[in-house]
Amino acid sequence: MYNEASEALAKQLEATGQYRVLRRIAPHVPGYSSEGGAKIGIVLDVETTGLDPNRDEVIELAMIKFAYSASDRILGIIDIFQGLQEPSSPITPEITALTGITNEMVAGRAIDPLAVDRFGSEAHIILAHNSAFDRKFAERFWPVFVHKPWACSSSGIPWKEHGFASAKLEHLLAACGFFYDAHRAVDDCHALMTLLAQELSHNSTTVLAGLLERARRKTVRVWAQGAPFELKDTLKRRNYHWSDGTDGRPKSWYKDIEEEMLGAELRFLKSEIYQLEIEILRQEFTAIDRYSCRA
Repeated sequence: MYNEASEALAKQLEATGQYRVLRRIAPHVPGYSSEGGAKIGIVLDVETTGLDPNRDEVIELAMIKFAYSASDRILGIIDIFQGLQEPSSPITPEITALTGITNEMVAGRAIDPLAVDRFGSEAHIILAHNSAFDRKFAERFWPVFVHKPWACSSSGIPWKEHGFASAKLEHLLAACGFFYDAHRAVDDCHALMTLLAQELSHNSTTVLAGLLERARRKTVRVWAQGAPFELKDTLKRRNYHWSDGTDGRPKSWYKDIEEEMLGAELRFLKSEIYQLEIEILRQEFTAIDRYSCRA
């Protein structure tokens, strides 16, 4: 809770130049009406029984619905959703240690799919800090999320270009002067809402505005199929990632790039990797299908 005396003391310490004080994130409180033409965003986080979106289950879903302006500024919090669900198999001790959710907490609990549909139906954008993970689970359990645009606050901002050493949510907030008790899904949602309101140092725009601007662009995934094994380090240095093929995607190195960078990337692959003219597999994505199982 905010305390004027404590805040004054914190500012005194910071004024010496020898200390840096972190403020605890305050939970966001609903109180904004969405009437008046504002757009609707939803911050989402899930806790699950494991990492496999085809096999593991959601045990907690948390969402914060907020309004934002035509200039991508947060206007206020509309509503908060939090639900627990009992999985078909007991939660393992490892997952309890990671999430803080026990079998006793979820016993007999179920997330109402109609309530999720009502909450998410009017959203113009869904945001998560690891959309490549959260979106796959959300789409599997709640169809309302399948055809919504998604953005990822972890990969959707070039954090290193803005002076951040890590894209982990806790680290980003600490660099902005905040901390929180990371564990449950709703805590991560409050944390992400706080991060979205911060300004990016290089261009004086908010994290939300930068994230939405990038989410609106088309991206291209380039696959370096059949690349020589001895050149894997060259690909890794150029930020290629390995797909082992177990999820139905090609067994290959790949990289996601902005559409305008495609020509340069194809030239690199043809000259440095294959050393010949070759047809290179590529896929185009927008916010509608980016991070989805359909991709």
